[in-house]
Amino acid sequence: MLALPLSGLWALRLYESALVRQTEAELRAQAAVLVGAWRATRGIAGESLANGLTSRALVTARWRGLDLARDPVLPLAQNARPGPPPLPGPAEAGARLLPVLRDAQAVTLAALRLLDTAGTVVASTGGDTGLSLAGLEEVEAARAGHPLAVLRRRERIATDVPDGISRTAGLRVHLAMPVLDGDRVDAVVMLSRTPATVAQTIAGKLPEIGAVALLLLSLVTVLSVLSSHLITRPLDDVVRAARQVAAGGTARPKPLPAIALREAAELADAIARMTVTLEGRATYVRSLAAHVSHEFKTPLAAIRGAAELLAEHGATMSEEERIGFARSIEDGATRLNRLVRGLLDLARADMATASGRTSLRLAAEAAAERASGLRVTVSGEAEAAISAEAMATVLDSLMSNTLAHAGPGSLVTVAVGDRQGMAEMTVADDGPGFSPANAARAFDPFFTTARERGGTGLGLAIARALVEGAGGCIALTPSDQGAAIRILLPQPPAMP
Repeated sequence: MLALPLSGLWALRLYESALVRQTEAELRAQAAVLVGAWRATRGIAGESLANGLTSRALVTARWRGLDLARDPVLPLAQNARPGPPPLPGPAEAGARLLPVLRDAQAVTLAALRLLDTAGTVVASTGGDTGLSLAGLEEVEAARAGHPLAVLRRRERIATDVPDGISRTAGLRVHLAMPVLDGDRVDAVVMLSRTPATVAQTIAGKLPEIGAVALLLLSLVTVLSVLSSHLITRPLDDVVRAARQVAAGGTARPKPLPAIALREAAELADAIARMTVTLEGRATYVRSLAAHVSHEFKTPLAAIRGAAELLAEHGATMSEEERIGFARSIEDGATRLNRLVRGLLDLARADMATASGRTSLRLAAEAAAERASGLRVTVSGEAEAAISAEAMATVLDSLMSNTLAHAGPGSLVTVAVGDRQGMAEMTVADDGPGFSPANAARAFDPFFTTARERGGTGLGLAIARALVEGAGGCIALTPSDQGAAIRILLPQPPAMP
């Protein structure tokens, strides 16, 4: 916002320099005409360009224009003072050209003077004829044969003339150009004029500037409306939905129009995915809480009932009855202990990212050694982006599940390989497998068909949490005999 007005001031400064150079160019053109008129009056042969540009013409073409940022503004020019009398020849030529100067000034309002080689004014649109301007920087340069333009402060600020070309700037452009006769200076043409100001130029273009301002205002209005439809309103919808989600609601952002801002659409999509994730997590927590309360209720009820019976009728019970109730209490406590350990393992598996680099073949062979009650064969090789500890837990859970349902001595076949850029492992056994009804719930927490043998139903749930934490997936796959579980895991990046 600060750069806009500052750049505007810089642009106005450039335009003011352009007005100065325009005035200088006009003075140069007038001076060239007066130089030609002087030569004609004095009988000096003019320079012809019939055979190409002369060296003087080239110098004039390369004339560096004035620049307010580069050229200094000199003090006020000193008044003409008495000097040597004009030379007879230049004085006669000046008298003959005086009407030309006055006619030109009526149109250009420039101050026009003709000087002889001594710097004495021989013709002027002012009242300084016969006086000397020798000593001025521009006059001395012209007397030496070099044209020169300078900026000087103005002696007084003129009043503006409506529909005229009066200048109200505080500086003036002075130009002195020599009249050359070969290499000799015969006279000096001196002109000065005040350039137009930026304010005068803008005042003359008010209708055009007003039209541009109206166009810009219309564009700003259109952009405001577009920004409201493309940015403000979509963001309001996204913010409203985010607040509802933060307050515990389940509202999702409305689908944004196709022309909405890309960032707003991406934000709305991210919030929608976050809402789905939170809803899934809340559903999972509610389901887990319901399962936990159900699983804990049975052993707690058994412990409480046995304790109450012992407290009330222990004295009248036989030794065998007391031992039986004590074992019920111990069995209930043991199951509660297994459930608590399983829940802790499941919580750690849910929070784990399980990142790393593991050889699936080596992990399967190590798990086979730990599963002493099973016959395990391993084939193939692949590496997966999962930690060795997490993979060991997954395989131990699968082996324990096989041992519990298929029994000791069962055959487990582990096949490892690559599949479409993923590391694949299939663990199959020759046991009874899963029924269609049980297959859909195989990985649900607390689902087990071996409850009477102490099963908690958390092994496969823990395995799924660890595999999904590593960015993979685990599922049952069709098998002719027994159960077959397929694991897909991302492959680690190539080693440098």
